[in-house]
Amino acid sequence: MIRWPDDLVDAIARRKCVLFLGAGVSANSRNSQGKSPAEWEPFLRSFLDKYTERLDSKKTEIEQLLSFKDYLMACEIIVNEIGERDFEEQVASEFRRPGYMPARIHEVIFSLDSRIVITPNVDKIYEQYASSESNSTIVAKSYSDEDLAKYLRTNDYLIIRAHGHVDETNKMIFTHGQYSRARNKYSSFYRLLDALILTHTFVFIGCGINDPDIQLTLENANFVYENCPPHYFVSPQNAISPCKVSILDKNRNLRVLTYQNEDGSHKELLNSLEQLKSLVESKRFNISQSCTW
Repeated sequence: MIRWPDDLVDAIARRKCVLFLGAGVSANSRNSQGKSPAEWEPFLRSFLDKYTERLDSKKTEIEQLLSFKDYLMACEIIVNEIGERDFEEQVASEFRRPGYMPARIHEVIFSLDSRIVITPNVDKIYEQYASSESNSTIVAKSYSDEDLAKYLRTNDYLIIRAHGHVDETNKMIFTHGQYSRARNKYSSFYRLLDALILTHTFVFIGCGINDPDIQLTLENANFVYENCPPHYFVSPQNAISPCKVSILDKNRNLRVLTYQNEDGSHKELLNSLEQLKSLVESKRFNISQSCTW
């Protein structure tokens, strides 16, 4: 089980925490045929099978990039070779049309009652669950929305789509080029991320460690504003080497919280999140009794 630090429990209880939900969270979902949304690498590898002839000359290079987990560059090559229209069609077929249903992990995460949730996922599974459970009172905004910032200072619960969503495939961020264009055209969104990193505790669930936006934002904050409280990254045990764990702590002020996952089911993650829910509820009760909000 994950040993949840007291300061993290306190931050969630006081709604001073941002939950950052990656593809590993969506991977728990199923549709009526039992299909789950693909994670990054299997999704990109599927193009090698579907577009064999068009990608044949680039296959070795793409496979090498995937082996090094350089998904952005691999995706860039794929899009350049097959075209944005065919790529966007595959995204819709994989992440929207199958009709994925929320899983227990979405319920538990929603029950943590975090006012701000950020996700790079384009599938909208958590968003649709949260909207249903809240009777459509939750606000969902993309990185490109001009009015995003105003919701940080309202009492509304907010879901931020950091890479866009599958209903607007032309605005999704998947490649290096798309990242570069977004950073230039929507620079205010990245300043907003900088502000949240300074004022809130982030906890990353179901994420990889190579998202360039978060990497840059965390490192900038860590070296410009030293000795701030840490952020947290949830990971299966032994998925990140001790050397990388140390580097993440030193360079990004990111503490790794681990759980056992020997059978690959991530059951202990769900159990740990259930425990976190209980800890947060207990902390909120104590805070309310002492009136120390």
